[in-house]
Amino acid sequence: MAGLQEDLYSVLTGDDEGRVCRDIPEAACDEQPGNFSAHLFSLSLTKMGDGLSDPKIILTWLLQALGAPAFMAGFLVPIREAGALLPQLFIAAYIRSLGRRKFVWAAGSAVQGLAVLGMGAAGLFLEGVWVGGLILLLLAVFSLARSACSVAYKDVLGKTVTKSARGTVTGTANSLAAGFVLLFGLALASGFLERSLKVVLGALFLAGFLWLTAAVAFLRLKEVPGASEGGRNAFDVALSQIGLLKSDASLRRFILARAFLMASALSPPFLLMLAAGEGGAFGALGAFVSASALAGFVSSYVWGRLSDRSSRKVLFLAGCLTSLSLLLALLTRHWEVGSGWLLPLWLFVLMIAHQGVRLGRSTHIVDMVGEEKRAAYTALSNTIIGLLLAAGGAFGLLATYTGPGVVVGIFALMGLVGALSALRLEEVQRD
Repeated sequence: MAGLQEDLYSVLTGDDEGRVCRDIPEAACDEQPGNFSAHLFSLSLTKMGDGLSDPKIILTWLLQALGAPAFMAGFLVPIREAGALLPQLFIAAYIRSLGRRKFVWAAGSAVQGLAVLGMGAAGLFLEGVWVGGLILLLLAVFSLARSACSVAYKDVLGKTVTKSARGTVTGTANSLAAGFVLLFGLALASGFLERSLKVVLGALFLAGFLWLTAAVAFLRLKEVPGASEGGRNAFDVALSQIGLLKSDASLRRFILARAFLMASALSPPFLLMLAAGEGGAFGALGAFVSASALAGFVSSYVWGRLSDRSSRKVLFLAGCLTSLSLLLALLTRHWEVGSGWLLPLWLFVLMIAHQGVRLGRSTHIVDMVGEEKRAAYTALSNTIIGLLLAAGGAFGLLATYTGPGVVVGIFALMGLVGALSALRLEEVQRD
């Protein structure tokens, strides 16, 4: 097993001339192959679970199939995204008080798995408003657990994997998971698996077990105790973290760029609205699952490797790609030529850009600061973005009055501004 881990580490990172250790405790250096494998396995399983329980596609289809009120589906993405980000400012202090944070991630993964299993069980026994309400409640629990995992993971990653391999492990895990979910989507689209309630519920049960398995696997990490100062009072620490916005210009620039680059996450539903009249967004369940997974499969590893060289440039390129894909979608819709296949193509390109934004900003925040400040910076930036994501529901109201084209145009402009803002970031991978 140790030899296989060494080979895997060498192939994926290119480290075949001796162990390279940058910005991690010296005691963790020799454990890198095993730790790299544990990260890769655990993260791959949770990413597979994400694809099998995607609120934008899977859970929305499930609520519709079970007769839940339509407005409930509108709460899925806000609860999932904002709920995973907003609590982080207040729980980061507690997590920091723990010497080993892998236990936080493992516990959070287990809770996420149980929540998804609960969603599957709800689909078996309930219908209508009852199943909708219970799934929303379980999604809120899921998001809170994910919030803890997000804070803990970046800190554990920064302590156990060298600076030049962090983007590689996350990018590879994303690609492996995307390949798995792509096969699931193709099986649905081809008719090999019927697009039925029992298949979707089966996917949820499988996703739950994947999270539970990841929790057990993550405990294999050899994590040395880290700094644990700052865990005195969550509210006091939160106030001191907010003060970082005034004292750290690099943090402000990062949050500004990330705020504009939210366009890659918020725009896909409105891009689908441009294709109205083509049969309904969630009628072709397999096609949408496949498109999203394929984008991650073909781009995640590449974005991860590029992020290890320059996360700043990755964010710039991803912002440009976001803007370009949305502008092309607007032109396609305006000319009404080939909308049936061009709009899905631009959606595919947009999801590639979104993978770049996710991997670029994740790698940038980890490499931007050392272990002493990493949890605080991560929690603060995620909390601000969480508030903005929650406010992003206003775009839906705007689209009601102006149509989706205007909103897509706004997102295209946001992507361009985000790309230009990314150019002002520091090259944190140089040190």
